[in-house]
Amino acid sequence: MSDPFDLSGEPAPENSVTATPAPTYLDGLNESQREAVEAVDGPVLVLAGAGTGKTRVLTTRLAHILLLGKASPWEMLAVTFTNKAAREMQNRVGALLGRETEGWWIGTFHALAARILRRHAEAVGLKSNFTIIDQDDQVRLLKQLVEAHNIDEKRWPPRVISGVIQRWKDRGLMPDGVTDAEGSDSADGKAVLIYKEYQDRLTTLNAADFGDLLLLCLELFKKQPSVLAEYQRKFRYLLVDEYQDTNVAQYLWLRMMAQGHKNICCVGDDDQSIYSWRGAEVGNILRFENDFPGARVVRLERNYRSTPHILAAASGLIAKNQGRLGKTLWTDLNEGDRVGIRGVWDGVEEARIVGDEIEAQQSKGHSLNQMAVLVRAGFQTREFEERLITLGLPYRIIGGARFYERLEIRDAIAYLRVTLQPDDDLAFERIVNTPKRGLGSVTIQTISVFARAERIPMILAINQLLETDELGARARTTLRDLLTDFGRWRTLAGEVDHVDLARQVLDESGYTAMWKMSKAPEAPGRLENLKELTSAMEDFENLQGFLEHVSLVMENEESTSEDKVTLMTLHGAKGLEFDTVFLPGWEEGLFPHQRAMDEGGTSALEEERRLAYVGLTRARKRAMVSFAANRRVYGNWQSAIPSRFIDELPVENIEQSTDQGLYGGSGYGERSAFFDTASQRQRRRGGFTEQPAWKTRSLSLESGEGGQGLQSGQRVFHQKFGYGVIKAIDGDKLEIAFEKAGTKKVMASFVSLP
Repeated sequence: MSDPFDLSGEPAPENSVTATPAPTYLDGLNESQREAVEAVDGPVLVLAGAGTGKTRVLTTRLAHILLLGKASPWEMLAVTFTNKAAREMQNRVGALLGRETEGWWIGTFHALAARILRRHAEAVGLKSNFTIIDQDDQVRLLKQLVEAHNIDEKRWPPRVISGVIQRWKDRGLMPDGVTDAEGSDSADGKAVLIYKEYQDRLTTLNAADFGDLLLLCLELFKKQPSVLAEYQRKFRYLLVDEYQDTNVAQYLWLRMMAQGHKNICCVGDDDQSIYSWRGAEVGNILRFENDFPGARVVRLERNYRSTPHILAAASGLIAKNQGRLGKTLWTDLNEGDRVGIRGVWDGVEEARIVGDEIEAQQSKGHSLNQMAVLVRAGFQTREFEERLITLGLPYRIIGGARFYERLEIRDAIAYLRVTLQPDDDLAFERIVNTPKRGLGSVTIQTISVFARAERIPMILAINQLLETDELGARARTTLRDLLTDFGRWRTLAGEVDHVDLARQVLDESGYTAMWKMSKAPEAPGRLENLKELTSAMEDFENLQGFLEHVSLVMENEESTSEDKVTLMTLHGAKGLEFDTVFLPGWEEGLFPHQRAMDEGGTSALEEERRLAYVGLTRARKRAMVSFAANRRVYGNWQSAIPSRFIDELPVENIEQSTDQGLYGGSGYGERSAFFDTASQRQRRRGGFTEQPAWKTRSLSLESGEGGQGLQSGQRVFHQKFGYGVIKAIDGDKLEIAFEKAGTKKVMASFVSLP
């Protein structure tokens, strides 16, 4: 029998003595965890709910198989999604066994696939020392191919085409596997041809990109069945973490590898599948039992993280999804606080109450490190950042830059800085060729050298160079047009509102259009951030005041203390936990996100609900959901209604409150089905069998619900916009011509008769 602790990769000598496993390594596991660990043979799916100890199960199971002598270290394959998770698994298994795990087959999909590929590179046209290129190299190579095919680079940037190709690779598709219909949608119908030439070029360069590591492994296994059979025999046991996040290529790779011994254990949570936008297929975990007949399903439902009210609220919400395998989390922790639901007037007020609550928690001795604000979209962080800066509370942004440090915001501000101050060379150099204007590095260098030599700003240098032949004809035309634009915008700065000026600069410069045309996954978020930027400018009297504010924010020194509030998106929060979690922006259109639902329909709505579930289950002790009755969109105020997800939370696990005056001073609960006590709401809905309240809470205009009947031509009062006259009525929405704010669309419940 081989020594399960032998790390050499070779069978142990016949006279070796196997160590007697200590019985304590299973101590502390609950009944379900122990079942998952001890279900050694055959296919096993471990449905591990949030906070149920899945990592412990995975690592203990791996150690258990080794200690039983079922397999040697080199006969096991353990797959993770991140290098950090791989290191953690190695460290934990090593601690359990008292041995190092160097050389074991524990790692990410890409790392393990690369290890296999290097051993058999010749079978797929490469040498064993092939280079793995990064995204910049991919884009550079594709740029050459785009130019060779005379494709408009502005309409089809190489980075966009790279994204298209990588999505095909994530689905396990080589160029000959992409249909004509799919290929016709990109790069003027030449995307498949470019994909083929790109792959040929990589082979010539003895290179592969990250997508190739799995894709070429699949090709290897198809072309060389004997190689596949070798690995199927080699790996007696497969363990897979975060199975719900696998894409098609990863799924196919795992299925192939598992067909030998069929001892595959996948650990995951279908209720936390939130990455479809990067290729994850929730269907992979949902059909596990069909893929592996006779599979054993073990549910980990005992949660060690959150209080009962938080778990019950999250479980009640996710139960609304149809596409799930089903489980209910429970805990024996103390009951704790109900999930708070807070309604406010607008986003500024929302940031204020969150900031106040953070201060209150801090004053009670709670650490800022254990508080997080989790948003649906990145642009939402701005108001919270500015509020925390005002309060002097340190914060960190995880998974992205601070609002004013984001690329698109820096670019936009650079345009505004040059408009206001033409001598600002740092800002001008940043955006002179953004978006692309065909200005090469030689042109920019010529201008810079001349400006430094003459000790004059770059714009003045360009004006002088335009009168010479130092620059090419095309560059002179482009630069002349750009300076004309800046001159016009500078003149407008004294004539139009600074917010309108900013929108005009971003539109006429082509910067907004650049992101609208981009098919990069981050493009919609960048556009939302630009809208938020112009909305933020409304709080300042002029452009100078706003730019000074930005400078102060950017220069705000971060506290040297490690105690900071965490701001991040819900997508980035998966896997993390905090004592107190704030969940702002739960409004229809923002969360669930309207664009996601428009593009993905019911499946997208279910993923949005899974995202809400992830948000709630990040909280250990306290969770507060908030929504605003009004949001600024494109600088205009729009009425909003609470997210349907709020209505789907069990009433016995939530505590509702709202600011006085939210509905024209009527007070708590008088004008909205949402703002009732839990008991009133439950009685009216008759045991939750009726339509969700978000669909039925409109004010009946004809019957005069709330003590008033409203008709076209009536003069009304709105707390935010003042007095106005009703022009049109559409259901519960009114179009009102306000005396000072202009024509707006508002909810009927927000107005009153003067």
